[in-house]
Amino acid sequence: MNIYESGEDYLEQILMQLERKGYARSVDIAEALDVSKPSVSVAMKKLRENGYIHMSADNLISLTDKGYAIARKIYDRHQVLTKYLVQIGVPEEIARKDACKIEHDLSEESFAAICSLIR
Repeated sequence: MNIYESGEDYLEQILMQLERKGYARSVDIAEALDVSKPSVSVAMKKLRENGYIHMSADNLISLTDKGYAIARKIYDRHQVLTKYLVQIGVPEEIARKDACKIEHDLSEESFAAICSLIR
């Protein structure tokens, strides 16, 4: 599972859109990540070529098993880290933003320790 941070962010956002709306479109991903539509198009092409996503004829995006595994891992990390930061007194909006920065680089050992603290 070798993928760059921006790719992980796109996969995570696709998963979030799928869970929230039942579908994912490039325009919604661009809006959510505050990036241009052309940037999303380039990213979706790379993710598709590397087997992380499928795009239907009507341009709806779905995750492959490989893409889902990465998206789920990142999204779960984001949720746990946000919860932890809120528990230690960080305002929720700041906690969400900080969790997004931390989720990609935190070691498995540190993440496991945080998980055990919040459970």
